[in-house]
Amino acid sequence: MEIRYEKHWSGHLNREMEFKVYGHAGRPVLFIPCQAGRYWDFEGFNMDKTWAPWIESGEVMVIACDSIDNEAWAALGQDKRWRIENHEKWFNYITRELVPAINHICYQANGYTRGIMTFGASMGAMHAANLYYRRPDLFDSCFAISGLYDNKEFFGDYCDDLVYNNCPVFYLPNLPEDHFYMDMYRRQKSLVVIGQGAWEEALLPSTRQLDTICCQKGIPTRFEYWGFDVNHDWPWWHKMVPTYLPWLLG
Repeated sequence: MEIRYEKHWSGHLNREMEFKVYGHAGRPVLFIPCQAGRYWDFEGFNMDKTWAPWIESGEVMVIACDSIDNEAWAALGQDKRWRIENHEKWFNYITRELVPAINHICYQANGYTRGIMTFGASMGAMHAANLYYRRPDLFDSCFAISGLYDNKEFFGDYCDDLVYNNCPVFYLPNLPEDHFYMDMYRRQKSLVVIGQGAWEEALLPSTRQLDTICCQKGIPTRFEYWGFDVNHDWPWWHKMVPTYLPWLLG
């Protein structure tokens, strides 16, 4: 497997940002780590081995990015506006700086010019879903595992414009039926998967809420609920990837 390390300056975050690229050709997949995780977690938790058949065959190139959750979502006790502003800077870094870099890398590799799949588990799933629903013009598919899709655990009853804009269960119900994003969602594939075992219980209400909203809006996100023995941990997430990735790539 071809692997390379990259680093570039982010004007939005005012710092160097690191990422890794796995693969030599194929469709780009943006991996977002779990809460407060780093770009090396894709490899550190052996997810590179799970994705290896698709990476080595040239079907996908995985780009593992960095988070700044410790300055945003996970910075509990800090000023809420400061935290969500930091997250919005990260969102702008991803969409305005990392996405063009990914597009350039993939175009040079094999002339790929279409969208990017988002992929993550736990808080990475929350980010993956939010990136997809906010910018389906950049991200043409989503693979979200064991995520939380509202903000209350991190922001309580506080809600400003940026909290609203980063919470799919807030903004999707208000998306106009004639918005051009609706056609994009309907042409694209998105998948939300969750277990019902240990440490998944707290995530199920927002998953079911998002499921209901997507049904009501006619957004064809596929929701899959695994059994009560399926807990919130990497061994199950490794099993979910080969179960659904062929469908997402088909």
